[in-house]
Amino acid sequence: MKKFKTAKESRVSITELMLPSHSNFGGKVHGGHILNLMDQIAFACASKHSQSYCVTASVNRVDFLNPIEVGELVTLRASINYTGRTSMVVGVRVDAENVTTGKTRHCNSSYFTMVAKDDHGKNAKVPGLLITNKEELRRFARSVERKMAVYKRDSKYDKKKYSVDEYLEYVEGENVKLNLD
Repeated sequence: MKKFKTAKESRVSITELMLPSHSNFGGKVHGGHILNLMDQIAFACASKHSQSYCVTASVNRVDFLNPIEVGELVTLRASINYTGRTSMVVGVRVDAENVTTGKTRHCNSSYFTMVAKDDHGKNAKVPGLLITNKEELRRFARSVERKMAVYKRDSKYDKKKYSVDEYLEYVEGENVKLNLD
């Protein structure tokens, strides 16, 4: 296995026609179906990079920007944005194309943290990321910032350090009623 790989070496894309069976009660393609496709392509990309079975550890922020219609072609693209020791951040982009007009629109982007596993289910070391251009560096740096923000947020609300008085102002103007013991 290589010590470092480029994002290009692991890049994956798929295109799928959206069928009536993929629709929700509102007649649009169900968000759960799109999330399932995103998870599959993130798995494929991470597995290709690590040459290992991978599992989804987390998904960072999923915003549905535009609805997807039945009959449209949906293209998902995935690439490695960050590598740790055993984990990778896979960037996934979703675009929909109206087949009659050819018009495409960006519908979703998200970041999946995937962890490589060995044959015994233990975390496996992954090749590092060889950054070859400014865009790849921007994506890597953004992933590092997201990682630090998650750590900061999680440690800020640790039960042992948390003080109710610090956050009472957060409820002002919100649709909430406090009834603390």
